[in-house]
Amino acid sequence: MALEHAAPGEPRDVRPFGSALADQKTQAIFKSRQLEVMRLVLRAGRKLPPHKVPGEITIHCIEGTMIVGLDSGARRLEAGQILFLQGDEMHDVSAESDASALVTIVLRDG
Repeated sequence: MALEHAAPGEPRDVRPFGSALADQKTQAIFKSRQLEVMRLVLRAGRKLPPHKVPGEITIHCIEGTMIVGLDSGARRLEAGQILFLQGDEMHDVSAESDASALVTIVLRDG
């Protein structure tokens, strides 16, 4: 099932979920030709497997604590911290505690 994207000019809420975090799921916010933004939700102990994308990425931890595994070592992200990754950088993401993050991906043309 495709996730509904925001239309240009349509505000989306990215504040912390707080006590409602456990009931949330990852969702797309918008996708254009050059940029994709999503709200990543991971429950404590869950992990996204190693992967990479061609474009640059930012991971902005909104709440909870996440570990981003990189070839150069793990990086711990707490609420309010942001991490920048180069394109084609292999990484995985795991949640130390229930967490959500705003993920931005620069898309590369075909």
